[in-house]
Amino acid sequence: QVHLVESGGGLVQTGGSLRLSCTASDSIFSSRITGWYRQAPGKQRESVAVASITTGGTTNYADSVKGRFTISRDNGKNTVYLQMNSLRPEDTAVYYCNVRHPLITSWNYWGQGTQVTVSS
Repeated sequence: QVHLVESGGGLVQTGGSLRLSCTASDSIFSSRITGWYRQAPGKQRESVAVASITTGGTTNYADSVKGRFTISRDNGKNTVYLQMNSLRPEDTAVYYCNVRHPLITSWNYWGQGTQVTVSS
């Protein structure tokens, strides 16, 4: 069982920045696909940033966050980050960390979520 703990959410004004962290209970990120997702009230959960297995590998960002958000990983600290700059009110949502195995679909874990609120 993998336990993911997220932190870093909060209230910020438009144009501000936040950095979300997701720390795992074990050394897993180096061999898993990691990502950040978000869910706004009344909307479906959507992908924000998903990184490939290898550090420096392909990362896919939602069009709405390209150039503003950056996903990174520190394998030594078992932590994945989401740096969010130039925040907009439409970025307001609960943000979730996800880690999954590239081949075993049942190996798929979520964090508890952290609220990000951007005021106009």
